Amino acid sequence: MKTDQKPNKIIVLVLITIILISGCGRVGSPSPSATPVLSTRTPFPPSPTPIPTAAVVNGDLITMSEFQEELARYKAAVNRELTPEDHTIVINDLINTTLLAQAASSEGFQISDIELDSRIASLDTTEQPLTDWLAANGFTEESFRVYLKRSLEAAWMRDEIVNDVALEMEQIHAQQMLFYDLTAAEITMESLNEGKDFSQLASTHDPQTRGDLGWFPEGFLVIPDLDPILFGLEVGETSDIIETEIGYHIIKVLDKDSNRTLDPAIRQLLKEGTLDEWLERRWKLSTIEITLPS
Repeated sequence: MKTDQKPNKIIVLVLITIILISGCGRVGSPSPSATPVLSTRTPFPPSPTPIPTAAVVNGDLITMSEFQEELARYKAAVNRELTPEDHTIVINDLINTTLLAQAASSEGFQISDIELDSRIASLDTTEQPLTDWLAANGFTEESFRVYLKRSLEAAWMRDEIVNDVALEMEQIHAQQMLFYDLTAAEITMESLNEGKDFSQLASTHDPQTRGDLGWFPEGFLVIPDLDPILFGLEVGETSDIIETEIGYHIIKVLDKDSNRTLDPAIRQLLKEGTLDEWLERRWKLSTIEITLPS
């Protein structure tokens, strides 16, 4: 908007000047002895002042005013003084939203001005006038239009991405014993090899949860290296000692289901992981310049 306003102002000033000069020419008759006015070169109009930006994402600007407004809303939400890490969270979130909205546009989805007007009008109620809500949340009418359009398009793209996560997947039900000492893990493995019951040992090792990991699909565990080992075990089979960055695992597969309905909480986590992977790929494929002062 700002880049369009300045040229228009220049055009208006030029027109006013022409009108004034024309008007002056009509008043009275020119004097024969008047000194001729030498023509001078008209200077080029000054270039518009660049809009302060916080980031440029594939050519699209995230203005400094947008960043500052979002930072203020973030501060109100967390209710504390902000750190440099908070600034990074906010700018990255704005970049992610922009990447999603750009992808939505490339897929042919855009919010029209008519639909945007309708959405905004629906937010204006007697109980809470929209102008009051905008002021309370640090928006101007113009900045809110930009924010809402980008958010709606980003939300559409997000849903397109995460809806690919299936409702049903192959899952296993497993039980584990986790040790932080290799010697303790080896002693327990010797007991299992001697015929001791896994469930009894797991109950002794962890009386609260008995080591029950519940049902889960591939890609759910925080340690992905466990997946190929566990999903390669048969029902009733116990793994060898598995060393990871958090300790030493002994895991038994209690059951398997090739097409089990995902628990809603697990599906939500898988959706979040799918979105994170999409954004990571998009960052690598994009031209992103963060222009915030260091």
